[in-house]
Amino acid sequence: MTLNPPKLSFWSKACAALALTVAADVILFDYAPGSTLGVLCLCWLAVLAIVRRVWQGDRRAQVAAGSAAILTLILIDRPSFLAWVLFGIAIMIAMQSSRVRRAEDAFRWGQRLFFNVVAAVAGPALDLARLGRLKARGGKTTPVRAVLRILILPLIGAVVFGGLFLMANPLLADLAARLRMPALGENQFARLVFWVLVLIGVYGTLRPRWTRKTFALPERSGHSSVVPAASVVLSLVVFNLIFAIQNGMDIAFLWSGAALPEGFTLAQYAHRGAYPLIFTALLAGLFVLVCLRPTSPTAQQPWVRRLVLLWVGQNLFLVASSILRTVNYIDVYSLTRLRIAALVWMVLVGIGLVLICWRLFKNRSGSWLVNANALTAGVVLVAINATDLGAVAASWNVRHAREMGGRGTSLDLCYLAGLHGASAVSLARLEKAATDPVFKERIAGALAYQTAALKTQQSDWHSWRWRDARRLDRVLAINPAAGAKRPLPFSPDCDAEWID
Repeated sequence: MTLNPPKLSFWSKACAALALTVAADVILFDYAPGSTLGVLCLCWLAVLAIVRRVWQGDRRAQVAAGSAAILTLILIDRPSFLAWVLFGIAIMIAMQSSRVRRAEDAFRWGQRLFFNVVAAVAGPALDLARLGRLKARGGKTTPVRAVLRILILPLIGAVVFGGLFLMANPLLADLAARLRMPALGENQFARLVFWVLVLIGVYGTLRPRWTRKTFALPERSGHSSVVPAASVVLSLVVFNLIFAIQNGMDIAFLWSGAALPEGFTLAQYAHRGAYPLIFTALLAGLFVLVCLRPTSPTAQQPWVRRLVLLWVGQNLFLVASSILRTVNYIDVYSLTRLRIAALVWMVLVGIGLVLICWRLFKNRSGSWLVNANALTAGVVLVAINATDLGAVAASWNVRHAREMGGRGTSLDLCYLAGLHGASAVSLARLEKAATDPVFKERIAGALAYQTAALKTQQSDWHSWRWRDARRLDRVLAINPAAGAKRPLPFSPDCDAEWID
């Protein structure tokens, strides 16, 4: 088969990839990522729009590119690894969308994106090899091959004769030793690896690889159920009874506020059951997925559907109880970013159960269920990236701290000081409102640590972050002297490990 010569667009993409790699080296290498990461991603998106105009007329690609643009704004506000990963997924979807049919679900898209990432590693090498094999129409050699044919004999001869002369002439050998390239140090090696990784990532979006063959979701043929109908019905009856016992105990002790038996505290009851019960709800959803396909005769029976609806309802109540358990545990102790993420995860599990039930009653396909869950998870992840979870946790802990008259535990200043600037505004307000001199001194130390860290970070344009700049302005507006106190050690009660 005769291959066409390389088009100008190929060289423009190669130059664009190299330019973005150089920009990434200047902005990111050996520096903590700042808002400049978002600016770099915005430039990346602009280059894709100029060099690869594949989303013109493709609505799905335009939505993906728009999502990538929103994620660049989030990265400019405050860079995070998750936002960067979501940005990469969005631009890969935008680049491949024009070649993918409309009906494909998130499961097939996951395979395509995985193939694109793996194939991108060999992409530059494959294109270079292809350049060497290209022939123009009419059988003429391409400029690349012509140049290689001209240079190959002189280069081989120079290496052979030069090596012989170096062996025979000590003066030339000494001169060659002095002109030898310096050894590749640790920093140079790290930079080389950084260049390779960035070039592979950027080049993989400018010249994406895609696969024609993907695997569909496993679907059973026909209308037979995976499990006998009698077994499914008996299981639903037994499961409903077991769940009723657990939900009844939650109503008695968790929701109504009744006293627990002696030796048990509400915090123990809440913390011990939150995560196992969520796992139970996940197993329940898996049971409905495997044993009750919408088109099976068992699932079409009205009384089976009522049992399923009752059981999913009990599972949703179980999820609500798990959320209440976590909230009660937070009331007794404190709020952290991990506990906020746990609450979000529980809400997602509840939404997943609703979608499973909706699929059963509306006879939706497995692809619909995968797409609905993927869309929900994507929206939630973007929302989490746009939300300052650390600031939310710090504000809640300050408002509910025992020292401020709240119902919570004593304020954990070590945790707040380790939030990398997220608690600075809350600490500034707390220092202004505190009346106890000892407590006020401890707050000043924690605030000084965070303020000093923010000032150091903002002093370098590489690591400058828009959100942290706004934080620092708000802190100095509340307390112009913030950071004047020596940051460490701010309290004898804190372990030195909190600084990490």
